[in-house]
Amino acid sequence: MPSNSSKKNEDPWYLHAGLYLIIAILTVLLIKVAVLDPQEQIDKENYFKKETRLRMTNLKEAQILWQRKNGSFTSSLDGLINFIKNDKYVDSVRNSFDSLRQKPADPFKVLSNGAFIPDSLFLSPKVNQRFVMGIDSTVVSDTVINPQGKVLRVEKKIVKGTKYYIEDPAGYGSIGSIDNEALKNTASWE
Repeated sequence: MPSNSSKKNEDPWYLHAGLYLIIAILTVLLIKVAVLDPQEQIDKENYFKKETRLRMTNLKEAQILWQRKNGSFTSSLDGLINFIKNDKYVDSVRNSFDSLRQKPADPFKVLSNGAFIPDSLFLSPKVNQRFVMGIDSTVVSDTVINPQGKVLRVEKKIVKGTKYYIEDPAGYGSIGSIDNEALKNTASWE
């Protein structure tokens, strides 16, 4: 009778193959969770930031055109986008040519999809919420005095729309300020 001590104590081959398969699957899962998924999140975040800022820049350009035509800024996002889509003044500016730069004078930037779509300017792409817009309103007082120095009356006038503010609800920045004249038409990321 052969002794058991001389015989090697080996596990069946399929047990080793199963363990190697489990190790390989866990390695693939670890690479996916630790490397690929975070990169996908970073790519999405970069897209949302870029697209949001393009949309906000286009809203800024629309506000500038609105002010040139109407003398003040607007707080109506609906009115602003309708202005972009339907106003002849905007159409003439968009279709004009800058002879100095030898380029079209269209102030609007194309979005990430390669086109300028005014209806896309309503919403922030990450959270699908409307951009926050506001304008200032200032009370201007003027005192009317007769030649003898007597106050005849104090005239008060409310002036609206000398400054505006656009904010992204997802937190990717803002343009303008209703408090600071120096920040008019200035983006927070510039």
